[in-house]
Amino acid sequence: MNRKKNILIVGSNYYQEIYDNLVEEATLLVEEKNLLCHLETVTGVFEIPSIITFCKHKFDGYIALGCVVRGETSHYDYVCSESARALMDISLEGFAIGYGILTVENYDQALIRSKTVANKGLGKGRVAALACINQI
Repeated sequence: MNRKKNILIVGSNYYQEIYDNLVEEATLLVEEKNLLCHLETVTGVFEIPSIITFCKHKFDGYIALGCVVRGETSHYDYVCSESARALMDISLEGFAIGYGILTVENYDQALIRSKTVANKGLGKGRVAALACINQI
């Protein structure tokens, strides 16, 4: 008998409401697919690739969830590009990564994209979970 696939969800709770939406959607889909999941929470998006790197080979797939809202400084650009680059590097090593990091202009955009709304598409947590599961 095959063992159940095990997925690590790593989420940034810097924006708690967005985090809650993203994690809820990802977790629900993983459970619908009858897979196991474990959740690790970090403060910022920048830390997500580190946690996944520390846990490489312990899980069958990884889901990165978080949100970066553009501010008045270049910090947004660094966090977005470097976290995306690090996650892409991990995926190119052959690891299944679902990318669910919202990069938005304002909080309202993040709120809309963080949850599934009828007739408006899937929330990013669910999309990231689907991407990870499809890679597995």
